[in-house]
Amino acid sequence: MVKGTALLLWVMVCSSPAASGQDTDSLYFVKPAWKKEKVAKGVFLVNRQFFNKSLFGSNQYISYVIIKNKKRKNGFNIAAEAKELKTTEAFARAAGATAAVNGNFFYVDKGGSEDYVKVNGTVISKNTTPENGRMLFHQTAGVLINKGRLQIQKGGTAPGWPDSCRAGSVLASGPLLLINGKKEALANIAFSLNRHPRTAVGSTAKGKIILLVADGRNTNAAGLNLEELAKIMRWLGCVDAVNFDGGGSSTLWLKNKGVVNHPSDNKKWDHGGQRKVANILYYKK
Repeated sequence: MVKGTALLLWVMVCSSPAASGQDTDSLYFVKPAWKKEKVAKGVFLVNRQFFNKSLFGSNQYISYVIIKNKKRKNGFNIAAEAKELKTTEAFARAAGATAAVNGNFFYVDKGGSEDYVKVNGTVISKNTTPENGRMLFHQTAGVLINKGRLQIQKGGTAPGWPDSCRAGSVLASGPLLLINGKKEALANIAFSLNRHPRTAVGSTAKGKIILLVADGRNTNAAGLNLEELAKIMRWLGCVDAVNFDGGGSSTLWLKNKGVVNHPSDNKKWDHGGQRKVANILYYKK
């Protein structure tokens, strides 16, 4: 990472409300060992390998893209199928995307999302709930997109909350990690506490969107629990952040570079282990 960016991250960490109690992870995280690369106008890829159990007492590989968030002809959007599953790359190429990450939670056996998806005014799927009617943790927040501009929103208490969102495209997911600069409480369940590959989307106070993937299930990358993921999004300057589907689904794809993280479905440390998913969040230049 360039020196100026590293300095900015260091300032954000040290000036945060929790700075007095910062652990060594935050200070090591912002050291200038990041690789930063311009992949398109206004789109930057940043990644770093943490060896020797140097982050959260573990090896990690973090990749993210930074994109300016504003209304435009193209910008951010969602690509989805009602039943068919495709790789993140297949969705992204069909959409003419510049950058993309996998989307929300889905049915592996029959295809389609478990969660609300609306694309350009057309509802693809609604939040599916168990017999008790209670909303699932991965339906409690989402991203709203209007004219290419992305907003992260905390959901309502009823499963139908996305129906009232005034946005052309909506993708429900969760849990919410940060909102208005404050960390959200996370459920004390295995999904939150255990380390897995993770995908997250965040927005900064300076009008940038971060699409992040943390690799996992490998000796090179242990993966993150949700507390660790929330910390990372905050260290990167996000004021709002939401968790997307992770595990073998976690994929970050870029035009002219392909998959840049290490999807875990093939159990190899390479870029070939993509899992087919129901939808993606993408940015088109």
